[in-house]
Amino acid sequence: MNMQHNRIKELREDHELKQWEIAIHLNIAQNTYSNYENGVRDFPLPLLIKLSRFYHVNLEYLLGLTDYSEPLPPSNR
Repeated sequence: MNMQHNRIKELREDHELKQWEIAIHLNIAQNTYSNYENGVRDFPLPLLIKLSRFYHVNLEYLLGLTDYSEPLPPSNR
């Protein structure tokens, strides 16, 4: 399991959520979410974006590129 999967699992556990609860939010099956979280499959970018918004963290934090978790300000684009 890489840092991305570890961070996502830790965020879920810190929020005291079950995999099935996140799977419902993402509109996917619980076993599919489990495969993503456990590193069997890589998270698709659209789901990572949804997770970053759900947990109010920036995408680079989820990807393990930074330890700075605060969401980035909205762009002007």
